[in-house]
Amino acid sequence: MPTGVHLRDPRDQLFTAAEQVLRQAGPDALTSRAVTEQAGCAKGVLHRHFESFDAFLAEFVLDRIGLMQAQGAVLRDSAGMGTVVDNLSDALIKIFDPVAVSIVALVTFHNQLRVRLREARPVRGVPVLTEMGIILSGYLAAEQELGRIAAGADVGRLAPTLVGAAHLLFAGLDGLPPWPEDVRSVVASVLGGTVTAR
Repeated sequence: MPTGVHLRDPRDQLFTAAEQVLRQAGPDALTSRAVTEQAGCAKGVLHRHFESFDAFLAEFVLDRIGLMQAQGAVLRDSAGMGTVVDNLSDALIKIFDPVAVSIVALVTFHNQLRVRLREARPVRGVPVLTEMGIILSGYLAAEQELGRIAAGADVGRLAPTLVGAAHLLFAGLDGLPPWPEDVRSVVASVLGGTVTAR
């Protein structure tokens, strides 16, 4: 095991290693040893930059939430272009990548991680899924302002419904991506008659 490997940016390299572990073996395999072995460094490197493995996990998830928010900004900027169903379908495929699906499982079953995330970002609901709902709600509200979503539609309810339906679709495939047509069908079903411009 290498002990003297110099990491250019330890946080980013450890986060990248965690993503690789999640992609290759899923959330059950995500341990400090697995992360540092994947990064090619000694276990002590992780603990030199994070107070504990739980602290590392919380920072890793917060970093991923930041990436989701960047994707959310792209989605919101697409309001008024293309179709609402296609925009949402494309965004969900990008947001619900295999790492995100694994992170949802990690957050769901790791109590201490949930506590840390709620301290860092005091939002209701399940961290990560809640952030996804906020992203979709912002987009739907922008489309509603443009008249492409019915004025009476409750975007605050539509967004978490989309997140839940998409999560069930993506989580049930064991890391394999769903067919885009299946995602589009789910989105169209959830939105129903609320879309005034397809």
